[in-house]
Amino acid sequence: MTLQSQFLTELAWRGLIQDSTDLQTLDSYINEAQRSFYMGFDPTASSLTIGNLLAMTMVIRGARAGLRAVVLLGGGTGLIGDPSGKSEERSLLPVEAAQDNAESHKQLMSRIFERALCPEQMPLFANNYDWLGKINAIEFLRDVGKHFSVTEMMRRDSVKRRLGEANEGMSYTEFSYSLLQAYDFMVLCRDYDVTMQMGASDQWGNMVAGIDYVRRILGKSVHSLTCPLLLRADGTKFGKSEKGAIWVSADKTSPYQFYQFLINLADDEARKFALFFSLESQEFLDELFAQHASAQHERRLQKHLAKELTSLCHGEENFLRAEAATQALFKGDLRTLDLEQINDAFAEAPSAEINRRSLLDGSLNLISILVQSGLVSSKRQAKEDIANGAIWVNGEVAPADFSLSTQNLLQDSVILLRRGKKDWRIVRFSS
Repeated sequence: MTLQSQFLTELAWRGLIQDSTDLQTLDSYINEAQRSFYMGFDPTASSLTIGNLLAMTMVIRGARAGLRAVVLLGGGTGLIGDPSGKSEERSLLPVEAAQDNAESHKQLMSRIFERALCPEQMPLFANNYDWLGKINAIEFLRDVGKHFSVTEMMRRDSVKRRLGEANEGMSYTEFSYSLLQAYDFMVLCRDYDVTMQMGASDQWGNMVAGIDYVRRILGKSVHSLTCPLLLRADGTKFGKSEKGAIWVSADKTSPYQFYQFLINLADDEARKFALFFSLESQEFLDELFAQHASAQHERRLQKHLAKELTSLCHGEENFLRAEAATQALFKGDLRTLDLEQINDAFAEAPSAEINRRSLLDGSLNLISILVQSGLVSSKRQAKEDIANGAIWVNGEVAPADFSLSTQNLLQDSVILLRRGKKDWRIVRFSS
């Protein structure tokens, strides 16, 4: 199918169209006039993950293509929790926590959008707690619930999967979530002239319910489109509640850690990430793919992704600091790092704390610090490793006559020890 709209054409070549209402009709609809779409974000955590970043870049692509974007903060739906893609029920958030998370999401996304969009392209933010929080139970059941068939709801994959779990099942609370999302679509269509909903592919059942509800209540034809879920190599989601989540806020995943995640992507993952996330043109990416294929050892694709996405999420200054820290570690020039860079780079390394006085009075030597830090199991092993050139202090091989003093402190507070190629310890000296 040949598409005419700039927006759908770009999504198609990037592989970002999973499900949609009739695509040809949607294409013509977008081309006829400026349309409005929305993308929802439920505040089930205080931050957002790289999976949510895919949704944010979808918003950016739509806004750049001339569509009006509405970002829906799920201050209301977040109190229930979407069961889609979940094998067990979420813990329910207090109202205050959901609203705090929603405000945090707004601030985080605003910074990202400001780096990618012109002022006139910036999305409008809305919070569905503003209307969902005002509905009483009888009104909801009479005016919303009567339009939904339980038989149809039972056929949805997310419901069937959960009902098939012998020890889990699904509460009525979660079962009713799609009604709330459908009601959102109706309110946004009625009050904001939104006629298109976008989201990840696990939202398709909820979207279909919303399309039908808007038609019943407002008599309007609306559209929906989903993109594929961002999955790890093992097929699991990059979700907020998943182990090893990659967050887009510095308080949960530092810019250095975020940069490292991207720079270390395997080639096939890097290509997918470029198609899903990069805001560069098709011509630029085609050339980048060709350059990478001709010299894979240079990792041009990963380097570009690390630069573009770290700058997008954390700003250019934080990208430059992450890049500088990476280069310093590669070259062994650790004295160029400030304390924040050291803490970020060695956040996962075991650490030990030693009183600074022992360094000043001469009671501490390299052998004892190796044992105290847990890098070696005994003084004998320490002596053997030093003699074999297997011990590194602050990026340099420690000679047999190494003398430990305050001169070895990085930023006057830490020493970095390494045994072999990868076994690190960070030793902090307290007063």
